[in-house]
Amino acid sequence: MLYTFSQADYAQRELEGYFANITENDAVVLWQDGVLLAIKYPHCFEQCPAECLLLEQDILARNLTALLPRESKVRSITMLDFVAITQKFYPQLAL
Repeated sequence: MLYTFSQADYAQRELEGYFANITENDAVVLWQDGVLLAIKYPHCFEQCPAECLLLEQDILARNLTALLPRESKVRSITMLDFVAITQKFYPQLAL
């Protein structure tokens, strides 16, 4: 399953509740304001068993590159990568 987060206003417990259902066979993509979650709750993403990804254009648009942890499980992807991921993971849960 593909989980996409486009907002940054999730409470930590709410986010942890979503992550409790995520497995190593899933993917998590942060895009739009959702990219702020990687900065706001980095420990949640370090413990997530799925591949965690950030849309590069949204990181650049918000000038967040310097704020992202250097050693992180979360990696950035291009829009073309995102398209490929949406084809690979089904169904999608947009949050």
